[in-house]
Amino acid sequence: MDPRKILHIDMDAFYASIEQRDHAEYRHKPVVVGGRPEQRGAVAAASYEARRYGIHSAMPSRIAVQRCPQVIFARPRFDVYRAVSEQIRTVFRDYTDLVEPLSLDEAYLDVTGCGSAIAIAKDIKQRITDITQLTASAGVSINKFLAKMASDVNKPNGLYVILPADAMAFIATLPIEKFHGIGPATARKMKQLGIVTGADLQRQSEADLIANFGKVGRHYFRVAQAQDSRQVNPNRIRKSIGAERSFTEDLRTLETMAAALVTIVDEVEARMLKAKKMGYTLTLKIKYADYRQITRSRTVDVPMQQATDMGILAQALLEYHLEPQPRVRLLGVAMANLVPAQNIGYEQLSLL
Repeated sequence: MDPRKILHIDMDAFYASIEQRDHAEYRHKPVVVGGRPEQRGAVAAASYEARRYGIHSAMPSRIAVQRCPQVIFARPRFDVYRAVSEQIRTVFRDYTDLVEPLSLDEAYLDVTGCGSAIAIAKDIKQRITDITQLTASAGVSINKFLAKMASDVNKPNGLYVILPADAMAFIATLPIEKFHGIGPATARKMKQLGIVTGADLQRQSEADLIANFGKVGRHYFRVAQAQDSRQVNPNRIRKSIGAERSFTEDLRTLETMAAALVTIVDEVEARMLKAKKMGYTLTLKIKYADYRQITRSRTVDVPMQQATDMGILAQALLEYHLEPQPRVRLLGVAMANLVPAQNIGYEQLSLL
């Protein structure tokens, strides 16, 4: 069987780039999309100019100002981001029906049997720029994992190809913390076990990885061998809609966690609006640095869609269930018991 041809297309600093496109005075300057410091806001996205100061998503806005006093804050405009995202997905569908969006700004495409994957990737990138005046980075390879890793190589406005014959060598050179799906805490544990690079991971047995990391060890073993059989699935039926964030440094204070929740529920709201759904049940996920994970849910009488409502409930669950002296590596929020928004015959009441 011939190898599959998988693309991963990832827009470059999507939200911030749209703000720079639409506001000439923001161009070539450090821009943050998110709430202002006096509103206890958080960074939802940062331009490449802002990233040079160490500013990143989920960072409290007050820290962003400390790192770059001249940073410009732009209020999120999710209606605009969704409209641009739909323009981009229309381009994707001109090449294949096998398009799996991961968020507003990235997607997998299976272009097996559609011609040259490299030529398609180049064409998609150019058309996105022509239509939106934005840039995208593309990864081309034989499976999802490798395509995702390839799209990160030459950002921004990059294109990188991992051929089947080069896959094992590419993986071998990667620092372990660069593997998609391996967060800071897992990377630290791997380094303690002497697994520093992809080559070190390739030398591990499947049994040892499962013994040290549980079921996910099987996934680590397979991707180290350039194996990933996951299909590009354009028709995933969602029983819930959510978002989560892993953090480069463990969060230790309620303030930083609350700031992170702001960006998470904003993304959940954007996805709910696009899906035209509302939900009755909110679930908060907390993953600690030692790999323990808890989920706590609350069901309400009035379905929710607004970020403000979800944020209030998520923070209440966080404050009630958070352990003393926490070290949190991931937070997530998901809405379930979904109903069509157009079927709600009344205006949603804010929890405020």
